[in-house]
Amino acid sequence: MTDRLYSTDSFLTNFDAVVTDIQELSRAGGQSLWRVALDRSAFYPTGGGQPYDTGCLIATAPSGAELTAEIVDVEEDDLGEVWHHTAKPLVAGTAVRGVVDAARRLDHMQQHSGQHLLSAAFIQVCGARTVSFHLGEASSTIDLDVDNLKTSTLEQVEERASQIIAEDRPVTMSVVPREHAESLLASGELRKLPPRQGDLRIVTIADFDRNACGGTHVRSTGQIGGLHLRGLEKVKQGLRVEFVCGLRAARTARNDFNRLTEAARQLSVGFEEVPQAIQRLQADAKLAAKHTLRLTNELAQYHAAELVAQTPVEAGLRLIRLLLTPAQQDDASYAKMLASKIAAQAKQTAAVIGWQPDDASAPATVVLSRSGDLNFDCGTLLRTTLATHGGRGGGSKDMAQGSAPADRLKTVSDELAVRCRESVSAK
Repeated sequence: MTDRLYSTDSFLTNFDAVVTDIQELSRAGGQSLWRVALDRSAFYPTGGGQPYDTGCLIATAPSGAELTAEIVDVEEDDLGEVWHHTAKPLVAGTAVRGVVDAARRLDHMQQHSGQHLLSAAFIQVCGARTVSFHLGEASSTIDLDVDNLKTSTLEQVEERASQIIAEDRPVTMSVVPREHAESLLASGELRKLPPRQGDLRIVTIADFDRNACGGTHVRSTGQIGGLHLRGLEKVKQGLRVEFVCGLRAARTARNDFNRLTEAARQLSVGFEEVPQAIQRLQADAKLAAKHTLRLTNELAQYHAAELVAQTPVEAGLRLIRLLLTPAQQDDASYAKMLASKIAAQAKQTAAVIGWQPDDASAPATVVLSRSGDLNFDCGTLLRTTLATHGGRGGGSKDMAQGSAPADRLKTVSDELAVRCRESVSAK
């Protein structure tokens, strides 16, 4: 098995090794992807919620020419072997120099050590235990076994974690037999144990946390840098907490500041006035929406009266048909409003109102309404008509609404008109 150099020195990013095995992993478009095994490696394979390292392997020919193989993934197989994925094959027995992406490694160390610290702080402050951890590209998360947490509790946890960071406590690694780790767990000195057998690697934050973990970590809590909680959401197993540490925390704070600066500029206020300015905009928008609705109602009332006046009763039915477009009305809601106004204004009246979107791939809206003295069922009539054209809809006896493919709206409108007249004639 590969000698895992990161287990004893997480800051090691350059090392010498020998290729022990190589296998073709896949082939596509004439390009192969290989996986390479080494006798020793500082590359961390995906596991324990932490992503793999990237970097390269450099082989030097007797002539002095160098072959650089970029490492795009690192995995551990079921037997415990570490495989380095690369597009360039390396011959078994070749001596190579490994170079780990130092910036990515430091980022992962800060996030992973920050997770240990944060999980311990949650236990200490409110007894919430971590059930899973994920280190993402932009932020990391832990899932807690609780259903709810107060904002004040989150603030206490963040404050406690920040105190431990400021104290720059040592973070150490040790390897102990499984039996010893189980005794530490039983005594409460260890948070949890993985199911694997054999010796276990223990990561300890001095006088604060002890946990079995195979990931890469900083040497002291001060190297974690800042730690900020970014979000909270409900998940199946409890609550998910989003957080950032170290340089990520600095970049996130800078981005937040830039966004706040732009928001303040757009609102023409100072930073501290942004929340109040947003509240004013929301209140103004709500008032404007009410005003717009009132005006639209009045428009629909006058529009309905005009259509009723222009359409005579023929064979016992005044049938009003209208196909609207976004150029006439912004959205389909006006079609329903207009159909309702028409049905309320005159007897012996039915309305077939359609709304045709600009996007031909989007569904069109169709509304059918009738005055109370007519007896056909709008819901049944609309539903059965739309079903033959790939649409769907329904409603009450007095009014129904549905959708149909945009290119079928005219045909649907024609058929509804015919069926309305047939229903009245039958009565």
